[in-house]
Amino acid sequence: MSETVASPHFDGSSGTRDAQGHLLNPSDIAIGVVIGRTSEFFDFFVFAIASVIVFPARVFPFVDPLTGVLYSFAIFALAFIARPFGTWLFMAIDRLHGKATKLTISLFLLGTSTVVVAFLPAYEDVGAASIWLLALMRIGQGVALGGTWDGLASLLAMNAPENRRGLWAMVPQLGAPFGLIVASGLFAFFHGFLPSEEFHQWAWRFPFFVAFAINVVALFARLRIVATPEYVHQFKRRELQAARVRQTFRNNTRFIVVGAFAPLASFAMFHMVTVFPLSWVDLFTEQEVTRFLIIEALCAVIGAIAIVASGFLADTYGRRNVLGICALLIAVFSGFAPSLLSQGVAGEVIYMVFGFALLGVSFGQCSGAVASNFPRNYRYTGSAIVSDLAWLFGAGFAPFVALYLSYHLGLVAAGLYLLSGAAGTMLALRYNDMLDSRE
Repeated sequence: MSETVASPHFDGSSGTRDAQGHLLNPSDIAIGVVIGRTSEFFDFFVFAIASVIVFPARVFPFVDPLTGVLYSFAIFALAFIARPFGTWLFMAIDRLHGKATKLTISLFLLGTSTVVVAFLPAYEDVGAASIWLLALMRIGQGVALGGTWDGLASLLAMNAPENRRGLWAMVPQLGAPFGLIVASGLFAFFHGFLPSEEFHQWAWRFPFFVAFAINVVALFARLRIVATPEYVHQFKRRELQAARVRQTFRNNTRFIVVGAFAPLASFAMFHMVTVFPLSWVDLFTEQEVTRFLIIEALCAVIGAIAIVASGFLADTYGRRNVLGICALLIAVFSGFAPSLLSQGVAGEVIYMVFGFALLGVSFGQCSGAVASNFPRNYRYTGSAIVSDLAWLFGAGFAPFVALYLSYHLGLVAAGLYLLSGAAGTMLALRYNDMLDSRE
């Protein structure tokens, strides 16, 4: 028999208070969430940018530049494949030793896997061992990311005022543009102000060192919240219980499938305006990579503003309506926008501005859009699984597929990947509505 839990109520102060009087301040939780997500996305973008401008020459000098980038993108995808295994491993650690232990191990693994890349020897020095070491560190990143799921985003949503759920739901997503701004800015600085030889010899390593430092800061920011009595109380009430992954799959298959496909449009769009255009500009245009990195950083600011706007739109029109409309707009975007990348600087700027604006509104509300489907005692683990699968199917292979299709069939073909993601989102949302109508 399931326990009855009184829902938290807004007490007019800066937080919410449950029936037992435990004060939960969404603003405090939000700080830890944003810092944590920013550190994760910074690691993500540092590796992604290096996959375009560092690894092809350093790790794959024996092939042409295009093939080198494709090989780098194949290794890039390994983290998304490894992430579900990390979730399975660290959920077990969570059950046995608690979230603080889980977060400490996973974030140190993430930071270590990232910073070790800075010491990666070149292919010319150690041969194929360089490739295997890079792949191993990328798998380590993926496993670690599976353990960084801390439930803070869920705790934030549960304790936000009812009429502002969309606004608070977008807060964790701000970590993506913040992480991109810092990563792009660092690479732009070193790539633009140093001779090419010095950049490829030592300067490219610096962002990987910074990643470890940021992860340490993020760890303490998260532990400060995880260790509080309020968070522990939520855990005891089984709001954030780490259930067994196999059991969660078995009892919630429909919800996992719907949840994994609902954000496909957003996640496919994610790489189509961040990683893929950088590779195209570097390989097939005469544009300076440094300038494009600056364009990315500036457009990430637009993306952050759009994420905030998504909160107000969701609270006014509903999160699922916002996701559905965005999926439709992404489908339209996929039909013509990629070709803008071949139209010079003006085309690139137009593509990036509109792409980031659309991504921000969609991405801002895609996290946990159907998490309420899960029974309370499966919501924590179920949400982690859904996130892993959505990133795997929607984003993991996007840079590789988009670049491969663009080279062989033209830029318009890259839009096919976006179109498939938009179709997946619309079908998932429609199926979810059908499930709701039956219950």
